[in-house]
Amino acid sequence: MLSGVILLSGCLLLSACGGTSGPSSAAASAPGAGAHGAVAAPATNFGAANGFASGSSGSAATQTAKLAPATQSIIYTASLTLRSANAMATAKQAIGIVTAAGGYTSAENAVSGATGKSPPTVALTLKIPVAVYPEVLAQLSAPSLGKQLALTQQATDVTQQVADTDSLVTSQQAAITALEGLLSHAANVSQLLQVQQQISNDESSLQSLQAQQRALNHETSYATVNMTLLSTSHRVPPRKHHRATTSGFLSGLGTGWRALRHATSAVLTGLGAALPFLVIAAILAGAGLVGRRRFLRRRAGPTAAS
Repeated sequence: MLSGVILLSGCLLLSACGGTSGPSSAAASAPGAGAHGAVAAPATNFGAANGFASGSSGSAATQTAKLAPATQSIIYTASLTLRSANAMATAKQAIGIVTAAGGYTSAENAVSGATGKSPPTVALTLKIPVAVYPEVLAQLSAPSLGKQLALTQQATDVTQQVADTDSLVTSQQAAITALEGLLSHAANVSQLLQVQQQISNDESSLQSLQAQQRALNHETSYATVNMTLLSTSHRVPPRKHHRATTSGFLSGLGTGWRALRHATSAVLTGLGAALPFLVIAAILAGAGLVGRRRFLRRRAGPTAAS
């Protein structure tokens, strides 16, 4: 009986020790603690890079949390083609829908189609907040705006690129901070100038990285919709068939007149080329005729005398 009580007491003691060490091990393995503490650093530095202080106040922490990248960073793009009765009016409706949802028009190009060869078209580049992108796209492709001719969508995952950019920004900021600490320990003017030059180079690189960071943040916050609107209100001028006969007669007359001119020109050219030879032939023929008459006269004289 005594041994059983001792054994039971030992089991209770061991379980109490295990319960005491459990939270400590859990805390050690939690994200953001111990070796994993560097995971939270990019989010804080991301906020600081965009103008928010990374202090310990509650407001700064809230602002940093809002700017921290999401679990997945996706760039959404779509191409939409509609045909409506009036492309210009439909473009105004589409812009109104996007503006009401918090978006904006990035580009607009309108072609009136006055030549009659192509219908009036309007090309729009619309930026829509990602949170309302599916709903707004459904409104833009609704039959009330026009007949949908084509719709393509694409989603590009840039989560790794966003994470790499955030990490580079953090590393560059840390390098600049370390170099600024070396300024007070410079032994001479040469070392001071070298440190300042390195700080200037790192700051240029940091500004470029921050620009990439802001661009990625904007692309993942706003979806892009390239919208093409075709109008069916254009009219092709009717062909005037009653002028076909007159046009054919005039065309034939012009062709015959040109042929006559060419033939006359060819005949005159031939006569001009042959005229020198004809003159010489006429002279020779005249000389021959005169000589023949003289010969006949001389021959006739002796015959009459006999």
